[in-house]
Amino acid sequence: MAREDSVKCLRCLLYALNLLFWVMALCVLGVAAWLRDYLNNVLTLTADTRLEEAAILTYSPVVHPVVIAVCCFLIIVAMVGYCGTLKCNLLLLSWYFGSLLVIFCVELASGVWTYEEPSVQRSDMISLKSRMPNYGLQRYQWLTHAWNSFQTEFKCCGVIYFTDWLEMTEMEWPPDSCCSDQYPGCARHAHHRDLSDLYQEGCGPKIYSFIRGTKQLQVLRFLGVSIGVAQILAMTLTLTLLWALYYDRKPPDPAPPDPLTLTHTHSHCPPEEPQKPGHVHTHPRPSEAWGSAPLNGHAQFEMEQLS
Repeated sequence: MAREDSVKCLRCLLYALNLLFWVMALCVLGVAAWLRDYLNNVLTLTADTRLEEAAILTYSPVVHPVVIAVCCFLIIVAMVGYCGTLKCNLLLLSWYFGSLLVIFCVELASGVWTYEEPSVQRSDMISLKSRMPNYGLQRYQWLTHAWNSFQTEFKCCGVIYFTDWLEMTEMEWPPDSCCSDQYPGCARHAHHRDLSDLYQEGCGPKIYSFIRGTKQLQVLRFLGVSIGVAQILAMTLTLTLLWALYYDRKPPDPAPPDPLTLTHTHSHCPPEEPQKPGHVHTHPRPSEAWGSAPLNGHAQFEMEQLS
């Protein structure tokens, strides 16, 4: 009874861990997809600078295709583990344990391999101004879109201040993406009427903070550590469940025979001597038995009188 309760407890814990694997893997995929869009804009704005190298170094571990593939594979492995736990299948549970071990080794190796702090300084933000003169040109539409998206999402304007657009380009006012309330011609209206309608903070410090690490990046790192700890716990529980199921299915050893019973049986039933091949056992006839039997004393005396 105690063993059945232990197996039931192990199965419930594995159910909970597999559900946790699904939730954490989906969260990693969602946050990584969200960060990938921002990272593409940052890489476009910081192309051919030290900031680009620092951004790649910081975010490549969380948006790398290997990490995405591992999360997708973890969802499939969790489904297999759930089925193996539900049916108490030794083969599925063994495959589940081996897959978790492989995933854990890949995560550990990628974490050690990509762990490096980016070397970036605030003075590197000035290099962003070199990309501003190409804003609005026909062949640099991708750069224009990146500037507009970044300024809108991070609520900033220019590199240090919104006047950078007037210094580095031939524009008379900043882009409309610098307005807090955007509509066509809002930047021109704010420039002539009320400058408070423009974002007062530059995008340089925003990009610097993004490269150094955002809250979303910290969430991904926390999820990675949590998945690793959950995998260790799941592998331990799986091994314990495998041992319990194998012990229950193992046939009991036959009991050794009692030596007293064997001795008693042999004393009452002696073994028969094997017959020789070709020899037929026959009983003697009565006359042959009388002729072969030895004579007693009275019968021998009568024979002597007759002779």
